[in-house]
Amino acid sequence: MSLQVEKLEKNMAKLTVEVSAEQFEECIKAAYKKNKNRFMIPGFRKGKAPQHMIEKMYGPGVFYEDAAEEAIDQTYADAMKDSELEIVSRPEISIVQIEKGQAFIYNAMVAVKPEVTLGEYKGIQVEKASEEVTDEDVAAELVRIQNQNSRLITIEDRPVEDGDQAVIDFDGSVDGVAFDGGKAEDYPLTIGSHSFIDTFEEQLIGKSIGEECEVNVTFPQEYHAKDLAGKPAVFKVKIKEIKKKELPVLDDEFASEVSEFDTLDEYKADLRKGLEEKKKKEAASENEDRVVEAVVANASMDIPEPMIESQVEGLVQDYARRMYSQGIAFDQYMEYTGMTKDSLKEQMRPQAVKRIETRLVLEAVAEAEKLEVTDERLEEEIQKMAEAYKMEAEKLKEHMGDAEKKQMKQDIAVQEAVDFLVAEAQLV
Repeated sequence: MSLQVEKLEKNMAKLTVEVSAEQFEECIKAAYKKNKNRFMIPGFRKGKAPQHMIEKMYGPGVFYEDAAEEAIDQTYADAMKDSELEIVSRPEISIVQIEKGQAFIYNAMVAVKPEVTLGEYKGIQVEKASEEVTDEDVAAELVRIQNQNSRLITIEDRPVEDGDQAVIDFDGSVDGVAFDGGKAEDYPLTIGSHSFIDTFEEQLIGKSIGEECEVNVTFPQEYHAKDLAGKPAVFKVKIKEIKKKELPVLDDEFASEVSEFDTLDEYKADLRKGLEEKKKKEAASENEDRVVEAVVANASMDIPEPMIESQVEGLVQDYARRMYSQGIAFDQYMEYTGMTKDSLKEQMRPQAVKRIETRLVLEAVAEAEKLEVTDERLEEEIQKMAEAYKMEAEKLKEHMGDAEKKQMKQDIAVQEAVDFLVAEAQLV
């Protein structure tokens, strides 16, 4: 194999790989062995026809596609290594020459990790995130816990009011035709939750148990089901039950029931302490983000488009996996929301660019400050991972190759770069 490397604009490069005629002939033979059972040649049993007979009947290029794939598989990894480039995208392959008895030549267009020009990064001045916990914060937390401990009581002596939970039957139609999802029985609907479209909930206010009514609404223009978007609908609704949320009284008895404290004041003091710890962690994270964003904004780089596309594709795959973990098929979700993969990619592009910029800048800071990660530091991190996964560290290391360990070192160095930038920053 021989290799030529041509650096192009915008951090792209072209690798021209030449595979010897002898090696390519072996690839053709491998393609023949792989595919010979597909051919029926008169005078031969299926799979027994010699290579030259198949090539004579179907043409010399009959095995080229698989042979080219084999040749690329055999040579690209070495070409990537020999190029001494830090390649950050999948190759875009194009065939230059493919002919029996001749060298096989192909081009691989690749994106190369861009160089980062750091601007000011030490002593960056950013506004410090607040760690203050107010009385209003404590009160809001107390109300949240009060709502968690509420109970529903049945109401029989009045009609539906805002905030009630109405148990209803409903049957919807558009232009007199029923539609999917438009019918249910014994459905618990909280009035004022805005979980139903348009003014559906408001139209139930004042209705009594056993009462039947018609609710007229219009589906929003951006509704996920395109056949319903923007159309008026009529729902026949029957009120079956009315329930009201009853909140417990905020007093010492309440505190003793939901906590280890005897008085409400003691409980509120403990809530404040917990909120302060939470706010402190949130502020530290926010300070990190603000410092890093400022350093990234001061840097410059030229990110190749394939690198962005690769990151976007990764984000889409992560998104699909999250959907699947929730029991939702990705294709069904896309159909349900009216989105396409292209529109989702476009939506995720800014996030992808931000991730790439942030990583590249932090790696550049780590390199500039010589934040090297020792083997001992790596061992510490592996030990932490092992404890988190409840595994033995040695067992975990058995599953890690050199590439994984190198990646871990890079990740640790990036976090150390964050710590360095925050320590150097001026939080005002």
